[in-house]
Amino acid sequence: MAIYGYARASTVGQDVTLQQETLRRAGCEVVRSEKSSGASRSGRSELAVLLQFLRRGDTLMVTRVDRLARSIKDLQDIVHELRAAGVSLKATEQPIDTSTAAGKAFLDMLGVFAEFETNLRRERQLEGIAKAKAAGVYKGRPPSIEASRVRELKAQGMRPVEIAKALKIGRASVYRVLEGG
Repeated sequence: MAIYGYARASTVGQDVTLQQETLRRAGCEVVRSEKSSGASRSGRSELAVLLQFLRRGDTLMVTRVDRLARSIKDLQDIVHELRAAGVSLKATEQPIDTSTAAGKAFLDMLGVFAEFETNLRRERQLEGIAKAKAAGVYKGRPPSIEASRVRELKAQGMRPVEIAKALKIGRASVYRVLEGG
């Protein structure tokens, strides 16, 4: 029956030191940390290691639930895995303790708000991009495929598969260019 901590920062520029110190003070014997987006579980190897390592009676501790997941689905999936393994989840800065009914309810509410915050942030970002495009400031990423070169090779009689190999691009990209997309 051990207590394991998980700390996460969204970007490389952010620091997890404060989270690590808080988790150690809260009694975590081991603290795993990483710098990765919490929007999904992909690319979060430290979390994957912890989830495989935890055993019945252990506790996974985070400082806040948004360090664990940003989407309600991911949060529910993680909590479901923890429950199935007999592991409880606790947070140092929020009244979350999945071994109690009140803690479970509060966790679900915080998960909904974390996802809501992520969606609002995404909407604001898209609004900002649309405004910048309208003003001619934002042009997006430059094309990585020379459409003229794809068409030129097609005109020379090359098949899409050959064009893709010659230009070292995916076949779908070749088809997209040839279809006018």
